[in-house]
Amino acid sequence: MNHYILFYETVDGYVEKRQPYRDQHLRLANEFRERGELVMAGAYDPADGAALVFKGESEDVAENFARKDPYVMKGLVNRWWVRKWSVVVG
Repeated sequence: MNHYILFYETVDGYVEKRQPYRDQHLRLANEFRERGELVMAGAYDPADGAALVFKGESEDVAENFARKDPYVMKGLVNRWWVRKWSVVVG
C-alpha cells in the first residue's frame, strides 16, 4: 500500500466560502476514512490551502476524492495535485 498527498491551493476567503459545502465535504472525507483510504486531512494555517493523506494502490484514490469534493466542484480550490509520498518512518 502506498501513500499519496492531495494538495489544495484555495481561493481568497476560503474559510467563509466553504461554509455551505462543509458538511458535504466532511461526509465525503469520512466515507474515505471509514474505507481506510483517507489517513488524515486538514487546512493550513493560514487557510490558503490544505493537504490530505491517502493510502492506496495508486494516486487514483486521491484523485477520485478531489473530483467528488464539493470544494473542488464549487470552485473553492484554484488548483489541486497529487504526489506519491515515500514514508520512511511511521
